[in-house]
Amino acid sequence: MHSDPIADLLARVKNGLRAKLPTVEAPHSKIKIEVLKILEAEGYIKGYEITTESQFPTIKIHLRYDGKRKPLISALKRVSKPGLRVYMGCDELKPLRSGLATRVVSTSHGVMTDREARRRRIGGEVLCEVW
Repeated sequence: MHSDPIADLLARVKNGLRAKLPTVEAPHSKIKIEVLKILEAEGYIKGYEITTESQFPTIKIHLRYDGKRKPLISALKRVSKPGLRVYMGCDELKPLRSGLATRVVSTSHGVMTDREARRRRIGGEVLCEVW
């Protein structure tokens, strides 16, 4: 069991992108699915599928590259960790990298991007940053 499943997911995606793999696999969890939904909606990954071939379900993540086989994700950064939680109010969620990057925020209304949280005027725990 991992103490930080989101960091594990981000590390698997990062390593897969470095190795130029078409897909990577990670253990299934609800929070990982929510993060992957956002990454897919923002265009950072092609998609994902849940496979139940083994005893434990896994998530198969389809990575996305440009025409020159360069990853579309240049950085994945875990912000809030189990040892140090990072919370931001809606006024603190300023655009990151001139609006080109995305923060994934866990709010009382579910997991969403920082743009959506600012639009709804709610804050929450900043899970990760992607650009």
